[in-house]
Amino acid sequence: MTAVDVPVRTTGPGGLGVRLVPSALSERLAAHEDAARAFRAARHRFIDGDRIDMSALAADLGVDRTSLFRWVGNRDALLAEILWSLAVPTFDAADAATEARGADRVEGALVRFVTALIEADYFRGWITREPSRALRILTGGASPVHRRFVAIVERQLEEEIAAGRMITPLPPHDLATVLVRVAESYAYADLIAGERPDAERAAAAFALVLAGTRPAA
Repeated sequence: MTAVDVPVRTTGPGGLGVRLVPSALSERLAAHEDAARAFRAARHRFIDGDRIDMSALAADLGVDRTSLFRWVGNRDALLAEILWSLAVPTFDAADAATEARGADRVEGALVRFVTALIEADYFRGWITREPSRALRILTGGASPVHRRFVAIVERQLEEEIAAGRMITPLPPHDLATVLVRVAESYAYADLIAGERPDAERAAAAFALVLAGTRPAA
């Protein structure tokens, strides 16, 4: 994923994720400078490949763990927001690099995004160190990371369907969920099945899922 050291607000589809699926922490980050300061410090640690230890983070900030918990919640909640903040510029870059429209736009953005997930060394390092936690935060049905990923793909689908460039017998939400589960299956194949993450196989799977969504010429 794109290791942008300072979180950025974007106008691309990735930036919609927090607005479509807010969390308690995302709302605190927008309203409280102490929470934002703790978040930035933790995010910097994550990008550097360091483990986010809540006691050490509290000490660095000059506060106790109770204050830190009040600002950013538990470790999983903090990690989820850090991961999403890194996913946003990555997904937006993937979408911007895809000049196609219709199903080809959706497929192209997803393939580029999965490739970035596989190639980000600091991100893969965290997955290797904390596989169970990574799987829960990245793919859990209640996780804001997973739910936002579905939401932004759903928005892409809605845009292309509204423009008449795609058709689908499935509701956009259902198709988005299928596509996201395919992306997760190949990006995190090492966690899920002990196999090698593979963007090329992901591309083939996306093409298969989207084959029936292209309107007849």
